[in-house]
Amino acid sequence: MTRELVLTIVAYFLGSIPTGLLLAKAAGVDIRSSGSGNIGATNVYRTLGRSVGVMTLVGDCLKGLLPVLAARYLALSDPWVAAVGLAAFLGHVYTIFLGFKGGKGVATALGVFLGVSPLAVAGALVIFIAVVWKSRYISLGSITAAAVMPGLVAVIDGRPPLVLMSALVAALVVWKHRENIQRLRAGVENKFKA
Repeated sequence: MTRELVLTIVAYFLGSIPTGLLLAKAAGVDIRSSGSGNIGATNVYRTLGRSVGVMTLVGDCLKGLLPVLAARYLALSDPWVAAVGLAAFLGHVYTIFLGFKGGKGVATALGVFLGVSPLAVAGALVIFIAVVWKSRYISLGSITAAAVMPGLVAVIDGRPPLVLMSALVAALVVWKHRENIQRLRAGVENKFKA
C-alpha cells in the first residue's frame, strides 16, 4: 500500500504544477491577469498564441496521463488507478502552489482519461470537435465532452472504480465551467477563432 499512497501523492503534486502560468511567465506575462485570468490552455492560447497554448495543453495533459500510466505499469488495482487519476486532476484544479486555485481541468482530465480508456476519449473527442465546429464555443465542447465521458467509460470499460472516478472528474469540470455556462446562457461567451 505504500507505493500506492506515494504515487497518489506524487500525482497530486505533479498535477499541481501550473503549466500555463509557468509558460506565460517565461514569456513575461502573468496569465492570471490576462484574458479570462484562467491558467489553462484556452486562455494561454488566446493571450499568447498557438504555440504556447499547445505547449500548455500538452503539459497539462501529461500531468494527468503520466501518473495513470505509472499506476498501470505498477499493476495497481482499479481503485488505486482511479485514486491516482483523481489526485492528478485535483492537483491541477486545486493546486497547492497557487493557494488551491487552479485551472478548469479539461486538459488534465483528458490525460487521465487517455490513461484509463483511450477509446472513450476518442468518442468524446468526436463529440467535442462536432460541438466546437458547430457552435465555435470551446467551453461548450469541453462541458459536453466531460458530460458524456462517464457514460462512454461505463460502456467501453465498465469497471466501477474507473466509472466513478470519471463521473467525479466530469462533474468537477462542469462545475468549474459554471461562469462559462452563465455567459453561454447570456450569449456573451467568447467564440473560438482559429
